[in-house]
Amino acid sequence: MGNRLANSTSPYLLQHADNPVDWWPWCNEAFAEAAKRDVPVLLSIGYAACHWCHVMAHESFENEQIAAVMNANFVNIKVDREERPDVDAIYMEATQAMTGHGGWPMTCFLTPTGEPFHCGTYFPPAPRHGMPGFPELLVAVRQAWNSRGDQVREAAKRIAEQLSERAAPLTESAVDEAVVASAVDKLVAEFDERHGGFGTAPKFPPSMLLEFLLRHHERTGSQPALSMVERTCEAMARGGIYDQLAGGFARYSVDAAWVVPHFEKMLYDNALLLRVYTHLARLSGSATARRVAEQTAAFLLNGLHTEQGGFAASLDADTEGQEGATYVWTPSQLVDVLGSADGEWAARLLAVTKVGTFEHGTSVLQLPNDPDDADRWDRVRAALLEARTTRPQPGRDDKVVTEWNGMAITALAEAGGVFGRPDWIAAAAAAAELILGTHLVDGRLRRSSRNGVVGAAAGVLADHAWLVEALLALHQVTGVDRWYDAALPVLELAREHFADPDHAGAWFDTARDAEVLFRRPATPVDNATPAGASAIAGALLTASALSGLQEYRSEAEASVARAGMVPAKAPQAAGHWLTIAEALAQGPIQVAVVGPAGDAARAELEAQARWAAPGAAVVLAGEPGAQQPMLADRDLISGVPAAYVCRGFVCDRPVTSADDLKAQLRPSR
Repeated sequence: MGNRLANSTSPYLLQHADNPVDWWPWCNEAFAEAAKRDVPVLLSIGYAACHWCHVMAHESFENEQIAAVMNANFVNIKVDREERPDVDAIYMEATQAMTGHGGWPMTCFLTPTGEPFHCGTYFPPAPRHGMPGFPELLVAVRQAWNSRGDQVREAAKRIAEQLSERAAPLTESAVDEAVVASAVDKLVAEFDERHGGFGTAPKFPPSMLLEFLLRHHERTGSQPALSMVERTCEAMARGGIYDQLAGGFARYSVDAAWVVPHFEKMLYDNALLLRVYTHLARLSGSATARRVAEQTAAFLLNGLHTEQGGFAASLDADTEGQEGATYVWTPSQLVDVLGSADGEWAARLLAVTKVGTFEHGTSVLQLPNDPDDADRWDRVRAALLEARTTRPQPGRDDKVVTEWNGMAITALAEAGGVFGRPDWIAAAAAAAELILGTHLVDGRLRRSSRNGVVGAAAGVLADHAWLVEALLALHQVTGVDRWYDAALPVLELAREHFADPDHAGAWFDTARDAEVLFRRPATPVDNATPAGASAIAGALLTASALSGLQEYRSEAEASVARAGMVPAKAPQAAGHWLTIAEALAQGPIQVAVVGPAGDAARAELEAQARWAAPGAAVVLAGEPGAQQPMLADRDLISGVPAAYVCRGFVCDRPVTSADDLKAQLRPSR
């Protein structure tokens, strides 16, 4: 039995490389082997930071007896959902259709031609809590295949056909002011007034909805929208879902009050939340929002930065098989590190009790109130963080995903411009250099790399969209044309290979020449990350504002209209769509600052633009006579630097003072 996973660029696949299971990576050869042996395919999908993926691996995939049953009766394929989101998407849809729910690990049984006929998630090694034992399931599936193979194949074919029919593009529907206002009303109705966020446990950081609500407030002055953002951001920042020592957010909270997290930390969550807290800080001046933005940026740079200059995908939920072991404390442990006085003070400050908030009397650190002594807190926090580094640390999935790095580059570039942090902008630029230099291969974009070695998986729509947004964000904050010049060809790749030629505004998640699956995925809803279609709509709109090309704006408008039924009916699944709708309604605002490089007056105008502009704004500074379309034909006013503010097709008078610029960007209501 050869080890087919040993050379993978996926840490998740490498975690399984030494299993007694005869794993195959996703490849045509695996399905050919299943056809040759006339056996089903057992498809197992997960990711490196997934707690229950680790549990099932330990209970079943490391078990010699269970592995023997798998090897004798199936061709076994292991997939990292983060490397192959296309494969994950279509089989997750099948799993949800068959069982009513989904999640990871995902376990699917397929025909040798890839159609699913039985799907589920985690299965224990023996029957438990109403779930069948995994060995018994394996035997039952193989018996059905042997005794009713034709019926199984026919049923799988019908399932695949039904799923394909359900995937037809949505009917166009305008996202107008009434739809946006209705979305806000629905979110108000679903808002948790006590704890912030939406719904009950488990509770996920609603980053895209918060961004939408911020933009809506900036445009309309809606106080309910701003209140939901402020309450949620404050609650998350003070809860256990936020790492009070090192910064950064966990994936979700298992309770409604943000106290106990599921401890995995994902790059995409922290990139999206960095943008939210940055935008809230510049809107409201909130010291808490600024602190969280700064600490989250520090987490990206200290906790997820790779040697090659990119950002790793995630930190694991587990430490040596125990969830959260790195992060939780008891009162006595605080005293051991800090001494009696500081230890008892820290226990009160951080809500660490003898009973505990987590398992075995341990507590997740919270910060219910600001410390009464900021210097003491800085000293205590540093000491606890240093002590924590001596504990065993969670595993890190160090593959560099194009999409998520695009989010991180965008967030760091924007935050660096707002807070005057050139080091964050430099880190964003280094990550962009890695993606452009490593992930673009023969004129096409790949999904991921590891240790500087690019993976085989092709880039999906979201990879292209977020790389474009990232490069354009760098162009705005640096004024360097190289980023703009690199962005537009990637955008053209997306338009050429992912647009649905038969339905204006519709997009596929995979390229037209990508590997053929049982259906071509096209996801219209935002989930943990923005849908590829909503992300490309945002990239098109940004590119339109910077380039002046109206065809880009028209395609963004068509994309929002194509998905319009989603924000109208289910705004919680349309957070990013709604942010793009707000940007369209705003214009988006364009701020062009013109003046000699190094001029103090130009620098003051640029800083004011980045601080005062709303989240949907496009800001660019350059010298008089610059060829960049957004700066063209804009000159000094009476010989001094000037700022030009436009909304869509209407421009305000140019101004030369920071106060006047602020008044244009934040008009009194």
